[in-house]
Amino acid sequence: MSATAVHSLWTTAAEPIAKIDAPKIEYGQLSPTLIVVGAAIVGVLVEAFVPRKHRYYAQLFVSVVALAAAFAAVVALAADGYGTTKARIAAMGAIAVDGPALFLQGTILLAALVGLFTFAERRLDPEAHGNRVDSFAAQAASVPGSDSEKAAVKAGFTTTEVFPLLLFAVAGMLVFPSANDLLTLFIALEVFSLPLYLLCALARRKRLMSQEAAVKYFLLGAFASAFTLFGIALLYGYAGSVSYGTISQVVDGTVKNVNPALADTMGNDALLLIGTALIVMGLLFKVGAVPFHMWTPDVYQGAPTPVTGFMAAATKVAAFGALLRVLYVVLPGLRWDWRPVMWGVAIVTMLGGAIVAITQTDIKRLLAYSSIAHAGFILAGVIATTPDGVSSVLFYLAAYSFVTIGAFAVVTLVRDAGGEATHLSKWAGLGRRSPLVAAVFAVFLLAFAGIPLTSGFAGKFAVFKAAAEGGAGPLVVVGVISSAIAAFFYIRVIVLMFFSEPKPEGPTVAVPSPLTMTAIGVGVAVTLVLGVAPQYFLDLANQAGVFVR
Repeated sequence: MSATAVHSLWTTAAEPIAKIDAPKIEYGQLSPTLIVVGAAIVGVLVEAFVPRKHRYYAQLFVSVVALAAAFAAVVALAADGYGTTKARIAAMGAIAVDGPALFLQGTILLAALVGLFTFAERRLDPEAHGNRVDSFAAQAASVPGSDSEKAAVKAGFTTTEVFPLLLFAVAGMLVFPSANDLLTLFIALEVFSLPLYLLCALARRKRLMSQEAAVKYFLLGAFASAFTLFGIALLYGYAGSVSYGTISQVVDGTVKNVNPALADTMGNDALLLIGTALIVMGLLFKVGAVPFHMWTPDVYQGAPTPVTGFMAAATKVAAFGALLRVLYVVLPGLRWDWRPVMWGVAIVTMLGGAIVAITQTDIKRLLAYSSIAHAGFILAGVIATTPDGVSSVLFYLAAYSFVTIGAFAVVTLVRDAGGEATHLSKWAGLGRRSPLVAAVFAVFLLAFAGIPLTSGFAGKFAVFKAAAEGGAGPLVVVGVISSAIAAFFYIRVIVLMFFSEPKPEGPTVAVPSPLTMTAIGVGVAVTLVLGVAPQYFLDLANQAGVFVR
């Protein structure tokens, strides 16, 4: 056959290709995320091109401006009605722009901004070779204790890459609760997890412990991601789509046009139940609920304390936002199947976190178990399956995140020769040595315990009220018992600080720069304002509590 004949066969056999439509992206509605991603990329370029001695200031400036601008963009979208009347699905079905998404994005951005100040703190450690140092390793790539590490410390190097890593993590967290299809959800999960794995390994002191924490977090996180991805594959097999709306229609039986290739597996309940279980398992891992909490105490203890504070606050907000959207938008038709399981998880999480915390002797591990117990309290609001349930969870997350960052910021101040003094015995008599710091920490502990006139009380009250009205009365009883158990170890720390004799060789309290003072001050202010006058913020959460479908 001649070449021309082959060519003519080729040209006639080919069907005319349908025109591929260009994607339609609403840049304005996605602006908070785009600003943060853009700044993160600028941060990478700063690392590459700006001289070493100017990098810290350049990175700090870029990060603060980006987070503030992104928050302003969230406020502008909310003021424009995108949280209520104009709520919509943007980016060709990938992202939801609605009340819960904007509320959670605003919370994440503010928490990240306050957390950023603790990242940038450089006055707590004594100066090394005439250079100010922060909480992060001088040179992340060098082996702990090696000559190259000593040389890096001597030269006054600092790991300023933490700022772009923080921004990439925040970008993933902004997309996670607003994702409207399962692939976007998974990509956002990876985008915010990978920078966190790295940040956990960068502690300046106790580097081996920090690296061990990062490896544990990475391995367990990879497992959880794999479960999530497998669950996404099963749900796609079940519904023939990864879009939240379509899956929800298939669950309800209201779907219109069925893809013939998927007609055989569509509606197979085994795929639906197993897929749902795997996805929810991945989200509960990120939240730190029992029995997926194994990583929490080790990672919180080993990671640099500024990273622990940021991670404890922002990751919880993002993961609970995603969990709410999956359960309320994709699976409302499956409520009778997932509620009993969630009941079990919430009860075990509340009691497990509170009881195990009593045995802890390290302040960071104690706060880690406390955060596990709080995950249980928030799950009580998720189980309510009412509009009040959503708004109470939103309020609780906003209140909890600032208390957490503030508490970990205080932990960075109490120091001895080996760096931070995290063993509880070192905190004895702190109230006599440094009454202000001890008093501030006591405020945070009382908020965690849910004592009236703190944000913790307002949050717990809202969540338990929603759960009781949603028919989960017994769960509230368990929650109140867990709160009482938890109050014991918070009060124990307060008693230790104020009513014990200070040890002569005890730790000192470092004087921080205005950055950490701001972080702690914001924490105290939010704790007291949300505790004394929570109504405005509860109303805000109420307005923001409706998901777009």
